Amino acid sequence: MDPGFFDKPTPITLERIAVVTGAVIADPTQTDRLVHGVAPLDLAGPDDVTYLDNRRLADALAGTRAAACFIAERDVLLAPQSTVVLVTASPDRAFAILTGYFYPASLRPMPIQGDDGVSPGAHIADSVRLEANVTVEAGAVVGPGAEIGSGTLIAAGAVIGAGVKIGRECSIGPGASLIHALIGNRVVAHPGVRVGQDGFGYVPGSSGHLKIPQIGRVIIQDDVEIGANTTIDRGSNRDTMIGEGTKIDNQVQIGHNVVIGRHCLIAGKVGISGSVRMGDFVMIGGGAGIRDHVVVGNGVKIAAAAAVHSNVPDGETWAGYPAVQIDRFYRQMRTLQRLVRGENARGSAGAKDRENDE
Repeated sequence: MDPGFFDKPTPITLERIAVVTGAVIADPTQTDRLVHGVAPLDLAGPDDVTYLDNRRLADALAGTRAAACFIAERDVLLAPQSTVVLVTASPDRAFAILTGYFYPASLRPMPIQGDDGVSPGAHIADSVRLEANVTVEAGAVVGPGAEIGSGTLIAAGAVIGAGVKIGRECSIGPGASLIHALIGNRVVAHPGVRVGQDGFGYVPGSSGHLKIPQIGRVIIQDDVEIGANTTIDRGSNRDTMIGEGTKIDNQVQIGHNVVIGRHCLIAGKVGISGSVRMGDFVMIGGGAGIRDHVVVGNGVKIAAAAAVHSNVPDGETWAGYPAVQIDRFYRQMRTLQRLVRGENARGSAGAKDRENDE
């Protein structure tokens, strides 16, 4: 039986793991112990490395069979004696680093056909400029004047529009389309991504809705990752921009003229309306929505399913529908619960009075 889609890693010692991740081996006599892979607490075997990042999983840690475990210093005593402790300030980060070390092919989409170079089945305009080591798979279409940097993958069925510029070491997934766009280095666009199509803009009128021409671009900086079936509209009269290091989940909608800062995290099914401006290191939970022209400050956190209707100052956390600052949201919830309990109490008292009357 095929064990999986990624090659089995070469076993390495715990000493090598300490070098790769920066963790400290609690028992120096175990530095030469070999491990073969990684696994979660409940599935790890005697050749695997696992991690604990939440004390609520202490029972799972107690029962793990793992050879070693990344763990914070405060939780070291929770580990079973059979498991070597790898002390680190950030167990989940160390585990992610090790997983990438073991399975480097998982860090970036690979060619569907498994071949490098330009496929005879690709459709590439004569004026396209390709640097060395570009892979263009069968069924991909690259329009006139496009430029693609070295080491970039254009997967099967992808469409690259006329004049689009794509940097180096990028991965454009199967069926993705990029038009009216300038793309930086090491950008990943997963299958079905749509970048640069018309934004949604119309002037309403009694005789019909007049389309507003969308003449801007999409500019995506280095190290951005875009999840499957996410859509990023081009600007109407200015550019839509995604800052470096930002990571966007699947099925996110980003409207025209939106500016997103650096190193933001945007979870699935978020909707960002036109002309929103977001700062750096913003985190948005799944299903949240942001209305047009809102300004979201640096370091803001927006809870899942929140509806943001007004500007959010730097560093604040907002939740609710409509969204408000988190302390205010909790006060609202507590007040609502008291009102509900009061109504229930009055309802029960009224029922007893009616029983007594009868």
